Amino acid sequence: MSVLVFLDQADGHIKKSSFEAANYAAKTAELLNTTAEAILLGNVNDDLASLGNYGIKKVHTVSDASLNAFDAQVYTNIIAAAAASADVIVFSNNTTGKAVAPRLSVKLKAGLVSGAIALPETGNGFIVKKTVFSGKAFANISVNTAKKIISLNPNSFSISLGTGTAEVVPFAVNIDAPKVEVVSVNKVSGEVPLSEADIVVSGGRGLKGPENWGLVTDLAKLLGAATACSRPVADINWRPHHEHVGQTGLAIAPNLYIAIGISGAIQHLAGVNRSKTIVVINKDPEAPFFKAADYGIVGDAFEVMPKIIDAVRKLKSA
Repeated sequence: MSVLVFLDQADGHIKKSSFEAANYAAKTAELLNTTAEAILLGNVNDDLASLGNYGIKKVHTVSDASLNAFDAQVYTNIIAAAAASADVIVFSNNTTGKAVAPRLSVKLKAGLVSGAIALPETGNGFIVKKTVFSGKAFANISVNTAKKIISLNPNSFSISLGTGTAEVVPFAVNIDAPKVEVVSVNKVSGEVPLSEADIVVSGGRGLKGPENWGLVTDLAKLLGAATACSRPVADINWRPHHEHVGQTGLAIAPNLYIAIGISGAIQHLAGVNRSKTIVVINKDPEAPFFKAADYGIVGDAFEVMPKIIDAVRKLKSA
């Protein structure tokens, strides 16, 4: 039984979540007494041999410029060919993984567990733990198919680096013509991507208007963090919709999530409750968010935030 991990990339670089998935695949391979290999599509400028430090023995590359633009059907067909000799295929449970893994599951008649948060248990079958009900509970899923697909929730598995050098080999495969033509791509530049951020500073309606958003952005710049917002803030156009986190927006799992002036409705919490540490700043002591917070400050954001920003600035300059 062998393990194959799909490495997602953007702008010529492997995404942070894929390094986590690579190490997860290597640890899964150890449990199965086999090796882990990777498949990478598109042109990438990273040192692929260094993936050996994550436990990957071989990296199969399809360096074709047409694959720099993501197409779920094209990617699925290539990964299916690469997975011919693999019994476990691992993805990161990000936008790409959510689009490809279900398609691959149907194509290979493979059982799929999406949103895994731990290594599979292999002592009695093949059982994978995952989150359910927007992270409010867990389920242990038994996979009985010959081929198995796991998509790992980002920031749910601690990377353990070793030493090694991965063999990098080209993978020969027919690339299908995409059925969808990408006419243009509009990307936000100069910001930390929310899905890749270790720290996220988020604001809600408690900031009273877009003119006060400096309280969020100033702290984010000092911390090297991404900025986010609640749904009402995006709906009234205080902030762009790509910053909206929550059940109907982007689900994130940073190491630190700082919520400023957000009451913490269940829909918002569903998108951020996988954060390792949650800090809530709100003047309402009864705000629901305090029940989920690791740390809370009851106070007016317009009084608290300048003091926090000043303290962080002094700490950074010390």
